[in-house]
Order: sequence, then structure tokens, then C-alpha cells
Amino acid sequence: MKTRGYVTLVIVLGLLVFTFGASASSARADNPLPPPVTHQHFNPVEGPLTQDGDGTVGESTYKNPPSPICSTPTSSAANVNTDCEGNGPHNETTIAVNPTNPLNRIGSANDYQLRLSSGGAINETIFSRAHVTFDGGHTWTTYPIAFNNYVATGDPAVAFDAHGNAYLSTLGFLFSQGNGCCTNPDVLVAHSTDGGKTWSTPSRVVAGTGSFGSVGLFNDKEYITAWGNGNAIVTWTEFNDGIGGSFISSPIFAAVTHDGGNTWSKPTEISGSAAFCIGAQGGNDCNQSQASVPTVAADGSLYVAFEDTASLTTGRDQYLVVKVDPSTGARIAGPFKVANVIDGFTDYPINIDGRQTYQDSEFRSWSAGNITADPMHAQHLAVIWSDMRNSTLPAPQNPYAAKTNSDIIVSQSFNGGATWSAPVALAARGDQFMPWGAYDSSGKLRIGYFDRSYDPANHKFGYTLATETVAGSLTFTTAQLTTALSDPTQGTRWFSGRTPNPSFPNPTTFLGDYSGITARPGGGVASLWTDMCLATCFSTRCGTGEDAFYASAP
Repeated sequence: MKTRGYVTLVIVLGLLVFTFGASASSARADNPLPPPVTHQHFNPVEGPLTQDGDGTVGESTYKNPPSPICSTPTSSAANVNTDCEGNGPHNETTIAVNPTNPLNRIGSANDYQLRLSSGGAINETIFSRAHVTFDGGHTWTTYPIAFNNYVATGDPAVAFDAHGNAYLSTLGFLFSQGNGCCTNPDVLVAHSTDGGKTWSTPSRVVAGTGSFGSVGLFNDKEYITAWGNGNAIVTWTEFNDGIGGSFISSPIFAAVTHDGGNTWSKPTEISGSAAFCIGAQGGNDCNQSQASVPTVAADGSLYVAFEDTASLTTGRDQYLVVKVDPSTGARIAGPFKVANVIDGFTDYPINIDGRQTYQDSEFRSWSAGNITADPMHAQHLAVIWSDMRNSTLPAPQNPYAAKTNSDIIVSQSFNGGATWSAPVALAARGDQFMPWGAYDSSGKLRIGYFDRSYDPANHKFGYTLATETVAGSLTFTTAQLTTALSDPTQGTRWFSGRTPNPSFPNPTTFLGDYSGITARPGGGVASLWTDMCLATCFSTRCGTGEDAFYASAP
């Protein structure tokens, strides 16, 4: 299933030309965002982003401003909206806390910015920006990063090292607006030494080659973690594409820095053929990996977890873990198999864009989660994901005929990833998905995730925090972090232009691929997720938006 984020791209772009082409200006004005592609990074046929003749604010005033974009009002609410920069969606959230100043926290998301002219033209940018707080999450300021000639970015991740240096990784895209699609993305990392107020010009860790639908190298789904003073590692998938953008392979790569992000090591492959097709069928079933996430153990060891195809017949994946060298990023042990993942061809219903989804839904989803390390015990690790092992299988292809029950799944290791416990499901009614885990300072595992158990109809979601009752037990209590529920199945403003089922008008097809939580020094966790409880209007249509909401928990 590793090509799920890429192989449908050509088909989707064909739909974009039809929906948003030059002859459909009214449709373009009402639906400024395209159906989801790999990163939802731009509308490739929107045209140039420039100052409009009627005075509408254009790209030049908000692409790379020289000062903070804006700040939110100070709030003591349980849920705080970290967005302040205008009317547009925010998704794929990530968050980190400064260990040298716990009141300093940085979040990031795909931040879309939209401007509509009186003539119906849309200016649109999307950049990974830093949402920064210095008062523990009550007030947030959005700081820009100078991406220079990059037209769009996506898949943000943030981290602090032990000395308070901050890092933000993302993918950078180049393309000529109005002239088709784009070059394959580069992996970029910016760094900050003042808690996220100012950022370096991003370093290009690796360059993409070719363009969408051509022979080339497509970098995807990078993530970053950091340690010590000036040390960080970023990992990502390299999709090797053949003629017409056909899939060849997708190994995981890594690179490290030891000077605070100024320079990076030569990328090194840590999976692919090195994975030996553990538990898989072999042959072309090998070398298909995605969704890598690194973590730093208490003794400074580095581990990376990723999904890898286990069967071409079923399309199901397996979670693997490798140990890598902190000096070079090279693989030094593994891959070790964690467990099989129930996420195959017939395990999920399929949305209008040919992507996996859930009951009565159109938003795309997947099984990926992350790996996290216990700060109390260097050999203790956990991998968290979601899958359909407790759902009725095979699932009907039509989501409006399906009754789904996705659950959060956890496995742990006490010997540095060499062996793993049997997977444990956090069984609950309805669908739970897009989890993120972190060990708190006491060594208890905490997991944040989207949760539909609050709605008997399995439509609306809240955001839930599961807390381990006893460290290492994999038994949990749960608490709802959200104070209002979100409904992605109907009435949404963003990523919604088609209604496959009239009983569910205007469903969203995209709310991001992940959420984020992180441990707070001294105890507790901080969480950031995409919330859809606020109404928004753009052009002639209103609906619910997508905002990056924050909450903390003891």
C-alpha cells in the first residue's frame, strides 16, 4: 500500500483541469481548494499569485513577510485555536516543547492562505509556518520561514534538541503556476535559536528529481527529531518513479546534522533492500516503505519505525523498526518486525478519489502512526498505529454501505526493538485513527487520536488522549480533549466540491494525514490537532473550517 499517496496523482490532476480550468471561473471561486493529492500543496491551474488589479492582497504581502504574521488573542480556554493568519484550512499538525523553557512551544501545520478578488480570481499559498507560544499555549504567534523560490511546502514536523534549538522540516515544491504541475519536492529543514521567533533559510537535505508523472525521485513524508546540542535526524521516503510516473520502489532514507542544522550528512538508505522483505512475499513486494518516524532513546540511541508492504495479494502492511547510527544516520541493526497491519485492499471502504476512508465519509485516511521512546528506560520503545482488525471485513467499497470500526493499536519492546509484544487494541465504538504517541516524564505512554466513539452514528469526531494506567502495562484510561465535536461527513468548506451521497452534502476529502502530541518537561503532554468545529465562509459558500487546535493535559 506504499504508493497510496502517489499513484492516484495523475488521475486527480485530470479532475483538477476539469473542475478548476480557465472555463470554470465561477466553480474555481467557490471551490478554491483542489481534491486531495499527495500533499494538498497547491492548485496547479490557478494561475499566478500576484497583486490583483482591484487591490486584493496578493502573494507578495503574505508569502514571506519580514515580521510575525499575527498573534491570537490570549485565551485560558481548554481548547485554543492557534491560527490567526486568515481564512484558510490548517492540517497535518505537529508540536514540540522547548526543554529549556517549557512555556515555549512550537506547532506547525499546512497553512493555506487564500485571497479572493472581486473578479473571482483566487490567490493561494501554502507554507509550513511556526505557531509559537511563550506562555504555555494561551497566546500563539505565527512566524514565517523564508522559503525563497519554493512555491509551496507540506508535511511539516518540528523538534527541539536538549539545548533549546528548534528544527522544522518540510517538503518544498517548485512549479510554474499556470503551466501545469511541479518538480518533485525537496526535503528542507530550517532551524531557530530563539524559540521559533526567527528561522534560518531552510537547508536542502535532498533534492527531488523529475516532475509529477515523469521519471524521477519523489521525496515524501519526512519527519524529524533532535537531541543533545545541535544534533538532529530527518527521515523520509524516496519514491523512485519510472516512465509516466510508474512506481519502482520506495525505500526510507535518513540524514543527520551535528551543527544545529547548518549542514547535513549525505542521505543514506535505511530500509528498502535492507529490509529483506521480512514476512513478505519477496520479489517486487520488497522495497515498498512509507511513513517513517525517528525517535531518540534515553541513552541517545536512534530508532526509526516505518510501514512496509507485507503482501501484494492483500495490500496489507507490516511495521518495521531499525536502529541507526547517531553519527551518520546509517542503519546498524534491524529491521525488526513489530506486527502486521490490517490496512489492505478490502479492509477500508474507498472514497470518491480512490482512497481509503471510513463509514459515511470521503476524507482519506491510513494506518500510520509513530514510534516513541521511554525517557526512564533506554530499551523501552512503543509503536502506535491504527487499523481495521476489529472491523467487519471485507469492507464494502462504498463508504455509505459500510459500518467501520478502526482502532488504535500499540506494541512495545523492552530490548531496543529486537522483539515486540503482541499488538494491543484500544477497543472502542466506531472509528479511531491518525494516532500519535509520546512517553511522559514518568514513563507512561500517552496517545492522542481522532475519535468517533462520541457519536453513535460514527460521523463526528473528537480528539482523545489515552494514558497508560501503569508504565509498561499497555492498559489505558481515556479522556476527551476536545470541547466540541467535528463533522467531516457533511457541511464542510474545504476540500469539498463533490457530493457522492445527497444525504451527506459537501463532505471533506482531506483533513490531514496525522496529528501531534509531545511530552512536557516536568509532566503532562501538549497536543495539536485539526479541528472542524468552527464555521467559515469563502466566496459564496460557507461551511466548517479546519483549524489547528491546542490543548494540554497533566
